[in-house]
Amino acid sequence: MKKLLIASAIALFGLSNAQMTKGDWVFSGNTGAGFNNVSTKFKAEGMSEDGPKVSTFSVSPSVGYFVIDKLAIGIEANLLTATTKYDGDKSTTTSFSIMPNATYYFANDSKLVPYIGAGIGYASVKNSGETEVLGETFSDETTTDGLAWKAKAGVTYMATQSLGINLGVSFDQFSNKETYSGIDVKTQVNTFGVNLGFSYFLKSKSQKTDK
Repeated sequence: MKKLLIASAIALFGLSNAQMTKGDWVFSGNTGAGFNNVSTKFKAEGMSEDGPKVSTFSVSPSVGYFVIDKLAIGIEANLLTATTKYDGDKSTTTSFSIMPNATYYFANDSKLVPYIGAGIGYASVKNSGETEVLGETFSDETTTDGLAWKAKAGVTYMATQSLGINLGVSFDQFSNKETYSGIDVKTQVNTFGVNLGFSYFLKSKSQKTDK
């Protein structure tokens, strides 16, 4: 029994030898479902109104290059969809963003590697909805472009020297300002999520040759 416990501890916390050194690459893909929460707020002429809060699904593929040991600089794409009913109306929101980002891995002698990251870039949000009035259904669709930024943190479990399983949290914000009939309207969409995914770490060819 004691040997089994020791073997289990080594499997979980044993040396990872993760490839997170200068010149390496990391390819990641994270998804979030059920745990994400989106809140929308509209502001105009000193007044604000809260929009619906909904559960969502998201996927975030990314690629990064380690410019120094433990620090990867790259680009990440985010696709998020949400469908909700609010006061009898039905609406669907689809947002897409692409942003340069940076991720720092606190690589150590354990297979559990904490990380933090952030990015900023361009986003597009598409809203389509259906409204029922006196038994008649009306539909409309709008698309808004703006600035998006993201912050994330979590831990990667190194199942092998190259393959990691990610569990983390993230916060995204999309903001936009437009003028309608002389009135400035600000749109802000905040998304908080718990995400599960994977990362694949690829050692550079030069380092393989050196070995």
